[in-house]
Amino acid sequence: MIVMQSGLHVDRISGTEIFEFLTHPTDDNYQRWWPGTHLRLHILKHGSNGIGDVIYMDEFIGKRRVKMQAIVTEARTGKQITWQLKKFIRLPAWLSLDLEDDAGGVTITHTIRAGFKGIGRIVDPILRAFLFSDEFERAMDEHVKTEFPKLRDMLCS
Repeated sequence: MIVMQSGLHVDRISGTEIFEFLTHPTDDNYQRWWPGTHLRLHILKHGSNGIGDVIYMDEFIGKRRVKMQAIVTEARTGKQITWQLKKFIRLPAWLSLDLEDDAGGVTITHTIRAGFKGIGRIVDPILRAFLFSDEFERAMDEHVKTEFPKLRDMLCS
């Protein structure tokens, strides 16, 4: 299993504000969040109370353009949201945000988990080499640490 994790604390914003923004996305708001980097984020299909929502995301992570569909598999208002990546079928890859409020703001833990169980684990090194390289991991960490303060600034203005 490949695990890529970034964490940061962002003051003057709550987990609920981040959760609400990400569970009710529009392309316009997403583009305002980080112009030129965030391109599209919207719901393709609604599930039940957010679970099962299918979202489309298009953004740059460093130099790499990442376009994906994902299904909301877990959602706890203001606390946590998990998306499972999808390309025709659900893939063995998940993106989770864990949100923990404190008196000054929120601690965000951004985690990508990808890989197979059982015998399928033999494919994990190929995933690591081509999709989840060290360069991509560094770019993702920088992206996460840049984007959430930008979200706070956008929501506070």
